[in-house]
Amino acid sequence: MLDAIDEIATRWRSERSERQARRHLDRRDFDDLRAAGLWSSIVPVDAGGAWEGAARSARTVCEALRRLAAADSSVALVAAMHPSVVSFWLLTEDASQPEWEAQRAAVFASAMAGEQWGTITSEPGSGGDMSRTKAVAAAVDAQPFLTGRSYAVTGDKHFGSGSGISDRMITTAIPEGESDPTMFVLDVRDRPWDGTAGLQLIAEWDGMGMAATQSHAMRLDGAPAVRMAWHGQLDDITRAASPLIAVLFTSVVLGVLDAAVALAQSQLRGKADGLRAFERVEWARAEQDYWVAVQAYEGGLRAVEGGDAAVAAHDALRAKQATADLAEQILQRVTRVLGGGTFSARSPFARWFEDVRALGFLRPPWGLAYDNLFATSLGNPPPP
Repeated sequence: MLDAIDEIATRWRSERSERQARRHLDRRDFDDLRAAGLWSSIVPVDAGGAWEGAARSARTVCEALRRLAAADSSVALVAAMHPSVVSFWLLTEDASQPEWEAQRAAVFASAMAGEQWGTITSEPGSGGDMSRTKAVAAAVDAQPFLTGRSYAVTGDKHFGSGSGISDRMITTAIPEGESDPTMFVLDVRDRPWDGTAGLQLIAEWDGMGMAATQSHAMRLDGAPAVRMAWHGQLDDITRAASPLIAVLFTSVVLGVLDAAVALAQSQLRGKADGLRAFERVEWARAEQDYWVAVQAYEGGLRAVEGGDAAVAAHDALRAKQATADLAEQILQRVTRVLGGGTFSARSPFARWFEDVRALGFLRPPWGLAYDNLFATSLGNPPPP
């Protein structure tokens, strides 16, 4: 798969200026990623995919996203949502729950059929915490589009990265008659956004960074959904998947740093003797911070590969947050050295500077992430 990804990334890099100016996604990019095997890379081998467990396969998926992000950060981030979402089913096997195992098989079959998965779980005022949803779900008598029970979900959501591109998107809601939230799968393929079929566009994505991710805000009004078939706490699912998700998101921002630092090096190489003392120090510190970011990513990824759930929960999240901090510092230092031209919208560095800010807001966002880091630093599991 990585050879095919490299070919795609090489082509995208040649189109960098045009791609960075985009505000929308191009479905053909995702057709290419599907053909390259990215969608099936997160499906277990025994279900026809390429996933052989975290120890053998996590690095391949992360490196694919890292290489893509160095060429087109918006497309790479939307692509990262697919393995992140499928991992909720992938990483919690339970033979004692036949309905859950049947749904897992259906999710894997969906990915093998080329369906793209995404997420629209965030809600205004929730702080990125899925458990703080205000959305509600009502059971309905309808044929499910996926193995499981049919529901209709109502509530306001935002940051739906890949809206209009994804076929299935997960969200959270509280089922009627229950007190705890759970996860639902939405059928969003070819669904209109005018409110006539359960989805209404509230606000089109206008982010300064990751500008072309189509992370729209939507109002769900009886949106067709299938309930996650897991019989247990939602925390069990999220805790199992969170370490892998953290390194997947980290790989995207590290890819942006790879591109930014490489281009800066090429621009500075011929004029190093003319740099002022301040500029030399800033560049040295930028390279140092970049080296630390790479080590953080490697540490988080090795923790996921190692298979110790407690270690992975802490180290993968620590890697994500460390890289989020460092990424902004690196781009700030690089632009100070390269000069005011990097402030121009025509400069790739201006776009990258905004792109790397996204990592700290990706689930879990800053506040929730540090709640979890504090808890796990004392040897406890992440808080619910």
